[in-house]
Amino acid sequence: MAIETMKMPQLGESVTEGTISKWLVAPGDKVNKYDPIAEVMTDKVNAEVPSSFTGIIKELQAEEDQTLAVGEPICTIETETTTGNAASAPIQEAAESKPATAGNTAAASGKGENAGRYSPAVLRLSQQHNIDLTTIAGTGAGGRITRKDILSLVEKGQSAAVQAEPAQQTESTPVAATGSTTKEAAAKPAQPSVQPVASAGDVEIPVTPVRKAIANNMLRSKQEAPHAWMMVEVDATNLVNYRDAEKSAFKQKEGYNLTYFAFFVKAVAQALKEFPQMNAMWAGDKIIQKHDINLNIAVATEDSLFVPVIKHADEKSVKGIAREITELAGKVRSGQLKQDDMQGGTFTVNNTGSFGSVQSMGIINHPQAAILQVEAIVKRPVIIDGMIAVRDMVNLCLSLDHRVLDGLVCGRFLARVKEIIENTTKDNTPIY
Repeated sequence: MAIETMKMPQLGESVTEGTISKWLVAPGDKVNKYDPIAEVMTDKVNAEVPSSFTGIIKELQAEEDQTLAVGEPICTIETETTTGNAASAPIQEAAESKPATAGNTAAASGKGENAGRYSPAVLRLSQQHNIDLTTIAGTGAGGRITRKDILSLVEKGQSAAVQAEPAQQTESTPVAATGSTTKEAAAKPAQPSVQPVASAGDVEIPVTPVRKAIANNMLRSKQEAPHAWMMVEVDATNLVNYRDAEKSAFKQKEGYNLTYFAFFVKAVAQALKEFPQMNAMWAGDKIIQKHDINLNIAVATEDSLFVPVIKHADEKSVKGIAREITELAGKVRSGQLKQDDMQGGTFTVNNTGSFGSVQSMGIINHPQAAILQVEAIVKRPVIIDGMIAVRDMVNLCLSLDHRVLDGLVCGRFLARVKEIIENTTKDNTPIY
């Protein structure tokens, strides 16, 4: 017999942690290799984790709703023979990165073998609430501090008490586990120690793993990326006339709708090819310009938001893009979206106009450099050759990461998208 450890796999590019949303097995259950053992939620996708071994589940080392760093143990499995590294599934091999460790493990000695090791989620929460991790006794395996430990302190209003001791340190003394000085921590806005309390008639809605993943990704984007914003007004009259003339025949022939959004996605893909600076990501000491143009599109359900990817969008026709929009939206709403459908995005286009919005400021889809909001097409009076005319107008709103992009290139990029849309006709823009 041998005891093998399953670890949190890396379920997508730039994914550093995952949340166990549901266990599909219990201690004592027999599993075969590749059988699903848990549902895991990240900021990219909700996926089932397959077993890397055949054997008996011995211990679940993470609770449901617990967030773990990639590579951290999630359960142990008793196998009949030692399988070694050769038996590990590819998904297990991808998860061998080391979990985040605190800079001063000596301070956590005596609290269990894992007391000085903190996941990214724990580090982030401790920084947000200015909590010294060395003063907390963890309830996780081996004395590890979990997200629930931190949230429990915050909910009980004890975070201020935990902060008292570090606040007395000198400016040159580092705060344990965060690497920031007390002076820097004091400069951060104070977090409320008292949580809102429901009153009579209020409805308490549990936060789902999907909503938590969305919240974490949006918070990370706003905290890390200095957002800037710009907008252009586009005359989409030619596009409207062209699409309206073709939509019925297209639907009858292809079986799905020819939407305005497909034309906008095509225009953005073409402009990104001409302005590769926009198709980039911030990577600390360098900027990475992506070769492939893979466009995330936002698809909403009743309580969640997903951003599946149209890959190599610059190589696709308007018809091909319209088909992928329909297929991806269908997968989202039927719960059939796969991990691969969410990976590799380099730029996001959001169809906010479908809700009637005419102006909005999107939050960048981390770690991308920009997001474009396509607003509603509305009829407005405009001046043409000194005369008033009614035209179909649309606003394009761009949020950008000012570490990566400046106004000059973004202005030129938007001007090019505007030019493509305003010249969308049967002669200039074939559907097939």
